[in-house]
Formats: sequence, structure tokens, C-alpha cells
Amino acid sequence: MDTIIDRGAPKARNFEPYASNGGSIVAISGKDFAIVASDTRLSEGYMIYTRKQSKLFQLSDKSVLGCTGCWCDTLSLTNIIQSQLKSYLYDHNTIMQPNSIAQLLSTLLYSRRFFPYYVYNVLAGLDSNGEGCLYSYDPVGHCEKVNYTAGGSSGVLMQPFLDSWLGNRTAENPVTEEEALSLVKDAFTAAGERDIYTGDEVVYNIIKKDGIKTGVVQLRKD
Repeated sequence: MDTIIDRGAPKARNFEPYASNGGSIVAISGKDFAIVASDTRLSEGYMIYTRKQSKLFQLSDKSVLGCTGCWCDTLSLTNIIQSQLKSYLYDHNTIMQPNSIAQLLSTLLYSRRFFPYYVYNVLAGLDSNGEGCLYSYDPVGHCEKVNYTAGGSSGVLMQPFLDSWLGNRTAENPVTEEEALSLVKDAFTAAGERDIYTGDEVVYNIIKKDGIKTGVVQLRKD
């Protein structure tokens, strides 16, 4: 006699390829500089993986990419970009300029539009005239050139803060490097008090003609 095995109702298995590892980015550009900063907390849920992980990736002596979101997607995307930049250098014997890197990044993101990278990107650099430039992206590659931006887990908290200070600035009243750095520090300090995924330290890069300066600001640890 055949044995009938009751296996019960079918069980659904959810496919969840993405994970949010927190982190925030702020960037401000000026007449002869660009500042991009990120916190160093890498977490998921209520678990902190590390307190010392910067989300800034130097692509050249004039450009830095801030990238946060799903950390495995961040590493995958930045490795591809750096490989493309090396190939460009070997083929043309010159370093790709920030505006060209911006187009390259947009193309790479759009090529994955059906299964996009779960990341927020800001490209900061100096253009051909030596002026600061910022490019902000959505996950499928739409690119917008901006004067300031905030994104990541605390982006919705920090963007209104930047709007209130910088939204009405004109070319006749540009933001100074000292003022921009102070705003970056204040924005992260406020976000660290309200967002558990932003904290520990802020690493910032100031991009100028004479090179890239790096600094660290301490945030709350809890």
C-alpha cells in the first residue's frame, strides 16, 4: 500500500537581495573647493559591524566618490569604477576628469536599472576651471549637478538644514570653505542625535587645486 505523505501547504520563500547598512553623506561645493563627508558607522538593524568604515573613495587627485547604502553593492560599484579609471589611464595616458567620471558613473548605474545597486552616490571634485562641482545620483543613474546635497540614512534630516543655510546663496555671496566645513560638522552632529545609523566619527575630504585634505570629527558613540 502506498504511503501518502502530507507535506502541508506550500511555503513562500522571500527573496531579499538588499540590506541597508546605514551611513550618511554630506557634500558642499564652493568657488575653489568641494567638501564631501561621511560618517564611519557600518551597521544593520541594531547591530554595529564597525565604527571605523569611511564611505569616501578617492578616484583621482581631483575627485572623491561618497557612496553609502548596501555595503556589498558599494564595494562592487566602486571596484568597477576604479577598474574603469585605470583602463582609461592606460589607454589615454591621462586621468579622467570629474565631469567624465560623472557620466561614467551614470552609465554604470543605468546599466543595472533592472536590478539596481542599492546605494546613494555623490561625486565631488574640481572642474576644468578649478571650481567645485558636485553630482548627485539616484539608484538608476539619473545625475544632477548641485551646489550642496545630503543623502543616506540621515539625508532627510540634513537636507532641510542645508537648504535653510545655503538655499538662498548667490554667486555674489558664495559659501566659504570655513563656513562649509562648519555646516558639515553641525549637520552630522544633529543627525547623530536623531539617527541610530549615523555616528561614531565623520571623515571629510576637502578637494582643492593643491590636493585633497582629510580630517576627522568625533560624534557620539551610542
